[in-house]
Amino acid sequence: MKNIKLSRSFSTAALITVLLAGCSKILTEQPRSSFTPDYFKTENGVKGGITSLYAHLRNIYGHAYYYSGCITGTDEATYAQSADGNFKDMDMSGVGLVTSTSAPTAVPWGESYSDINTASGIIENASAVGLPDALIAEARFFRAFDYFLLVQTYGGVPLDLGAGELKFNTNPVRTSKRNTVPEVYTKAIFPDLLKAVSDLPDAGRVIGGVTKTAARLYLSKAYLTYAWWLENPGSIPTYPEVNRTDPDGHDAHWYYQAAYDVAAAGIDNHGSFALQPTYYDLGVGSNDRNSEILLYADRTESSEYYNGSSLTYGSGGAPDNFAVWMMTWNYTLIRSSKSATTWSNAASTVQRAATQDLGRPWTRMTPTIDVVENTFADKTNDSRYDGTFVTVYRGNWDKGGDNTPAYYNANLLPVKPGDAILTFLNSEPATAINYTDWATKNNVGAGALPGRADFVVSPQGISRLRYPGLWKMGTYRTDNAGGLGQPNAATTRPFNIAKLSELYFIAAEAAVKGAAPVAGKSARELINVLRARAGKWRFSNAENVAKVVDNSAAMVAATPATIDINYILAERSREYYGEGYRWYDLVRTQKWAEIAATYRIGGVNIGDHTPQTITRTIQPFHYLRPIPQGQIDAMQMNDAEKKAYQNPNY
Repeated sequence: MKNIKLSRSFSTAALITVLLAGCSKILTEQPRSSFTPDYFKTENGVKGGITSLYAHLRNIYGHAYYYSGCITGTDEATYAQSADGNFKDMDMSGVGLVTSTSAPTAVPWGESYSDINTASGIIENASAVGLPDALIAEARFFRAFDYFLLVQTYGGVPLDLGAGELKFNTNPVRTSKRNTVPEVYTKAIFPDLLKAVSDLPDAGRVIGGVTKTAARLYLSKAYLTYAWWLENPGSIPTYPEVNRTDPDGHDAHWYYQAAYDVAAAGIDNHGSFALQPTYYDLGVGSNDRNSEILLYADRTESSEYYNGSSLTYGSGGAPDNFAVWMMTWNYTLIRSSKSATTWSNAASTVQRAATQDLGRPWTRMTPTIDVVENTFADKTNDSRYDGTFVTVYRGNWDKGGDNTPAYYNANLLPVKPGDAILTFLNSEPATAINYTDWATKNNVGAGALPGRADFVVSPQGISRLRYPGLWKMGTYRTDNAGGLGQPNAATTRPFNIAKLSELYFIAAEAAVKGAAPVAGKSARELINVLRARAGKWRFSNAENVAKVVDNSAAMVAATPATIDINYILAERSREYYGEGYRWYDLVRTQKWAEIAATYRIGGVNIGDHTPQTITRTIQPFHYLRPIPQGQIDAMQMNDAEKKAYQNPNY
């Protein structure tokens, strides 16, 4: 992949050219390629517009560049061996540079404004055609959703697309004025979400439809984020420059309390939603669209038309869900021997397959050594490491038509289909790993331990080439028919955007920041609800067997008596690792430079098992992403006006 220079002006938003690929799991309205002003004055037009608001989620969530921008450069990930500038730019380590032409930072801007305008068209016309307030509230939710994404990413953004603030625009315009951060929150995000909380139903109008609980989640998170912005403990600059005062006269503490109160109300009144009983249940593909998921960008394997992309070969472009490919290393390079006495006639024993532990390897992003050793330090009681990563790669040559009954692996010991071929160890072993005799034989730099048939890599051996895969977001298909299936297609799983569990984190964070908690919902008690769940196992991915163990008491006992922001951030990473939350979490709390300043990773040579410590340079201005150069170039404004429009230092 290469950098893509995006060019999308407000004239595009005014024309409302929204590509639609309605999903049968969500809505049944007929997809349309575009909307006209008159069409919005019909019932079908309004419903079609709402369909497009759901569809647009697929152009963001699952998009590899946007995904990279959310994770690469944080403490969760760095670039991997095959990364290009779309990933190296984000690492902040000197191998690339975030600029106004960097593709990952441009995605929210390029995808949000046409949908904001669509939402405004619905809001202005739905009542006139006799549609209920609950339906209009869906449009209000999505307009707030998009503006919240934009303000977190770029700072203050335009509320006027050419027809007035928050008005439906029908005339192409080539000028723009950015509103301030307080204006975006108090004029757009908060009013729309408050109305959505009031008018949305407890249960979605359709499967996957937005609800009162989803609106409460985003309202509480917006309050929390704005409270941090008002407080500004790290003296991070904002743009457009403005005093950090609230137009409604409230201070940061008021908003922390509001965030807590709304989140607590969401926990107490969660409608048809519920936490899953185990972390494994939350991530296993057969349980997608479960009761914990409040919002997702849906896909389907039942129809290419409704999926919006090929079911056999993914293009690597939106609306494909191909994010997980980026953190999948090339396990197909693993080799095993046909001979039990000498290493010879080596063959591929782990072949590309459309299964949750494998999928299509692109080797663009990798977890750091620190993630494995520190973030997920407890791998015994806490099920989240096992429920997040692929740590064992098992033989599947039989699925590809190879009838060889056994190959010979580490120490020339036999392995059968389903046996472990390569294992990423949970910790450094007491016995030194023998890389010398085996690293080149197995073709991936893994080593051997006495008596074990599987090749092994320890945490200290994780590199930009070899690392645990991301199981919880991995491929899931029901049409493999006993074979390898369609591993080259983008995953047809939904991309989860919002979960009921985050209400617990939002309330806990607000309490740490001074909100007065109610009985039974202190920061520690809220965090322990999720830590207790993390201690309950029902299946071990590493062992590939049922494992019914309840370590919840140990997990609760290990929780610190006093919870601080760093602990909440660590817990958020354990709960949401690799799901796209991290950059926004670190920017909101102004902890990015502190927490992600350095990381450890191995090199790009097959025999390199020596960790390197890499330093990042994260400046205060990096807490805002640049306005895409395509937007700047498309506007008919003078050079000084264009310069003033761009965020400083870009």
